[in-house]
Amino acid sequence: MEYGDNDTLATEQHIEDWVIDKCNTWRDHYESNYAERNEEYYRLWRGIWASQDSDRKSERSRIISPALQQAVESSVAEIEEATFGRGKYFSITDDMDDQDNQDIVYLRTKLHTDLEKAKLRQSVGECLINSAVFGTGIGEVVLEEVKEMAPATQPIMGGELTAVGVNVTDRTMVKLRPILPQNFLIDPVATNVDNALGVAVDEFVSRHLVEELQESGVYADVYVGNAPRDYELEPDQELSSFDDDKVRLTKYYGKVPRHLLLKSEKELMMQDDEDIAEIETLVEDDDETTESFYVEAIIVIANGGILLKAEENPYMMGDRPIVAFPWDVVPGRFWGRGVCEKGFNSQKALDTELRARIDALSLTVHPMLAMDATRLPRGSRPEVRPGKIVLTNGDPRQVLQPFNFGQVSQITFEQANALQRMVQMSTGAIDSAGIPGSINGEATAAGISMSLGAIIKRHKRTLINFQDCFLIPFVKKAACRYMQFDPENYPVADYKFNATSTLGIIAREYEVTQLVQLLQTMSQDSPLYNTLIESIIDNMNLSNREELTARLQEAAQQSQPTPEQQQLAQAAQQAQLQFQQSQTAALNGQATESQARAQKMAVETQLAPQELEIDRIKAITTNLQAGDQDDKEFERRLKMAQTMLKEKEIDLKIGQQQRQG
Repeated sequence: MEYGDNDTLATEQHIEDWVIDKCNTWRDHYESNYAERNEEYYRLWRGIWASQDSDRKSERSRIISPALQQAVESSVAEIEEATFGRGKYFSITDDMDDQDNQDIVYLRTKLHTDLEKAKLRQSVGECLINSAVFGTGIGEVVLEEVKEMAPATQPIMGGELTAVGVNVTDRTMVKLRPILPQNFLIDPVATNVDNALGVAVDEFVSRHLVEELQESGVYADVYVGNAPRDYELEPDQELSSFDDDKVRLTKYYGKVPRHLLLKSEKELMMQDDEDIAEIETLVEDDDETTESFYVEAIIVIANGGILLKAEENPYMMGDRPIVAFPWDVVPGRFWGRGVCEKGFNSQKALDTELRARIDALSLTVHPMLAMDATRLPRGSRPEVRPGKIVLTNGDPRQVLQPFNFGQVSQITFEQANALQRMVQMSTGAIDSAGIPGSINGEATAAGISMSLGAIIKRHKRTLINFQDCFLIPFVKKAACRYMQFDPENYPVADYKFNATSTLGIIAREYEVTQLVQLLQTMSQDSPLYNTLIESIIDNMNLSNREELTARLQEAAQQSQPTPEQQQLAQAAQQAQLQFQQSQTAALNGQATESQARAQKMAVETQLAPQELEIDRIKAITTNLQAGDQDDKEFERRLKMAQTMLKEKEIDLKIGQQQRQG
């Protein structure tokens, strides 16, 4: 692509004209699509009445319900508490091969300290407010040369005296400056800061700030004059404008044509009477360049046409010093959806309901008077006030008649409550009274858990979006700038930053309640008892939380047995085991002996009939001789033996039955 192919990129054009032309186009897009709605969101949040916000021409009341204000402040407070409530809002991880983490501890502590000095919490809180009201929070990462002062003493006169004074140290500080949406311009087709052609911060600043930067050599030493009036850039357009000693400063961060940037740099050098040889070298580089057409640059313009600064992006990471995040993402758009946009329709309906009721009350509460004009004295001024005497020609009861227009319907109370619940439903914010039937005492424990779970889920979604798109990118940009401009205090390395804030105040209170309920189900001897107590303390917003946690861990360590106590316990356990084993062996021996006795008795029982038979034969055959008498004696003995044998068999059966029974 040749430079002269496009008229807007012709070599005769100056870079300030190119930038201002882009900014004017982007501002037209913003004002035609977003400016009017953002102004109304701002008025609803501030509680400022405007005639164009009325829904009925007959409205006389100007009341604005605080429902949307409460939703904005409650939602912002939840995210801010989740971010800064525990003190440490980010952590740093290093390369896995690096076993020494002392540099990480030092960098984290140093960065926390410097960001605290730069009042990061206050700046982030303002960006969160802007995001909740307008839908998008925007911040500019700025570098400032500051003088750190500290009281000190110094010996003088050979050490005989001590001088008391102040040590002054010059250093660079990184700050976050919140930007209002009307002061921010971006490529309309872009969805984030990085993929846009460029972004610009267009706002009024005090004249002395520009003059100080001109004296230090940051800006070109040229006359800037006074800025023309423009209410669209004012933070509060309801106030009267102050037009003295202010400059309209347009700071552009993004891509510009390389040849225009080189041309502007040469012009600025000539204005500052730089060395001619350096200018000629810059011209030769311009003629021989074969790089890309666009280059990342920083352009600063005063009052719409005076170039103060033009240089290639000086930051070592080549990033743009702008961070932005949407409260809720709108697909395909840079500008997000905030709390005011979510609750806008419900808030407007609630305001209309309240104003209609107040207007009706003025007709029903205050008495009115009907009069017969023909029976009033000439020249009288009829009015109603305490102590007023009204003259009539005739009976006043026939001339004067007080009346009103009935009563206001009681259903408006329920309608107002329903509309307020709709605001809470659309924004996800709850107040101290809670959502009736869901959070307060009218609900069961299960209902409270479900309702809080839904609310926490919506806050968690916004919190993660804020961390990924705004907080962590800013911390990384700040760390890189400190590494670049203050390498003595910040070690230069590639670190990974992570957010450590995950729970807001509502979520922490809900989690503490669950942990307390779980703690009641176990005894103090349980190994999880101390762990649960530590989790409860960690979730509580206590000033001495770290001290309580340390004491709890110390008590847990003291409750652990010493090595000598462990050895004694092991010895006692072994002795107890041996005693149990000896008891088991003795019982096993007794069981074996009982089994042997049973077997012996069984064998004797089987052999008893045989012994009886032998005894019978022996008794029959003993002392017998041949002859008839002996034969008769043998038969007699045989019968007696059979009878005795049967008796013994009967006794034996009875004995077996008794043993079995």
